[in-house]
Amino acid sequence: MDPFAVLLLCGSLVLFSVSGFGGAVDVISASQTLRDGETLNSSGGVFQLGFFSPGRSTGRYLGIWYSNIPVQTIVWVANRSKPVADSSGSLIVNRTGGLVLTSRGNVVVWSASPTGFVQNPVLQLLDNGNLVLRSAADASGGSSSGNFFWQSFDYPTDTFLPEMKLGWDLRTGIKRSFSSWSSPDDPSPGDFTWSLQNIEFPETMARKGGTKYFRSGPWNGLRFSGAPQQSLNPIFWYNFTSNEDEVYYMYHVNNKSMLVRSTLNHSNYMWERSTWSPDSQEWRVFLQLPKDYCDNYGLCGPYGKCSMTNLPYCQCLKGFSPTSLDKWNSNDWSQGCVRNKPLGCPKSKDGFLKYSNIKLPDTTNCSVDATLSLKDCEKKCLINCSCTAYTNSDIRGKGSGCAMWFGELLDLRQYPDAGQDIYIRMPASEIGKELIQPSLIFPQWNRTIA
Repeated sequence: MDPFAVLLLCGSLVLFSVSGFGGAVDVISASQTLRDGETLNSSGGVFQLGFFSPGRSTGRYLGIWYSNIPVQTIVWVANRSKPVADSSGSLIVNRTGGLVLTSRGNVVVWSASPTGFVQNPVLQLLDNGNLVLRSAADASGGSSSGNFFWQSFDYPTDTFLPEMKLGWDLRTGIKRSFSSWSSPDDPSPGDFTWSLQNIEFPETMARKGGTKYFRSGPWNGLRFSGAPQQSLNPIFWYNFTSNEDEVYYMYHVNNKSMLVRSTLNHSNYMWERSTWSPDSQEWRVFLQLPKDYCDNYGLCGPYGKCSMTNLPYCQCLKGFSPTSLDKWNSNDWSQGCVRNKPLGCPKSKDGFLKYSNIKLPDTTNCSVDATLSLKDCEKKCLINCSCTAYTNSDIRGKGSGCAMWFGELLDLRQYPDAGQDIYIRMPASEIGKELIQPSLIFPQWNRTIA
């Protein structure tokens, strides 16, 4: 057994020989135990913490669910890979704030440790669904008062709730990401995952196992570039934070009484956002991702762009041709496109074509300099022969910052009226007779491609 778990357990055995726990409270202190059959309620009655058995499983799991709807909807699971075999499970908090879930014979099933010393530790379930470890002195402050020494929102399962963070805590090294259940009977991590990638130019990425499945496009200051549904609306608002301490995406609900959740559906590999309907007494899905054919990752291959308004859906960028014409004509676009003519760098100058309303390419091989203007970004890209495209990293106002891509451009999408501008490197001969030198000398040579 892990030495830390043994220490936690020993301290717990001294403290919790008697339960004394009442179900209608939102706090467990260091003199109480939560046993199978008991529940911890958030102060407003929105969520409950307790033990449950999913589907046809007889295993017992410690989890959080909505308390005020008839359909038990689990939003978080502690011991998702190690169920308790019977109803002997109990959750305890020791004198230093350690959380320990034990089964029959005091076998440690799951444990969590605080990030520091906690004065009078209590475990509290908040009305936003976050289970937090904090000092008793802060327990009356809800989600906005006091430090959390541990929180379930740092270790999400398959459900993204309002006020949760998707991304990195750079101080602690915690990366908050999501993974589906394996099946309706098994909450252990499945092969469908959702995470944030590339700290410099973050975007969300869904994977089936290790294979990229869907990509949102990078955050451009207003929205993810491939998420036109994130326009202003009366129901939600979004924020993205990037500083020396944290990089994360979060969403909020304007009407706090509205129950909203986003889940990874293991059966259809969809990210589903839904609201609870009091009238029909069911969850109603109003957004699914991927939402159409062009949302499939890398559908058109390198230097191909996808458009739902054209047939075939995939076209090569201007100055490119299908890598395999036979496969392309049979609607297998996975090999993408190749340049008709090689770039001139370093022997001769290249230029750039401007494409508008584009979902920006995969940012795996992308770097960002937030201090550069678009013009300086062009200059920096031009002198680096490996740089294949550039754009503003932030499109708010008149635009700012510099994002540059190196190598092939993958997973491009054309929108009728969304996305943003991107400038793609081309040999001068492929841009047009009027363009024989880069636009940093003659700006009027930039051409816009719809």
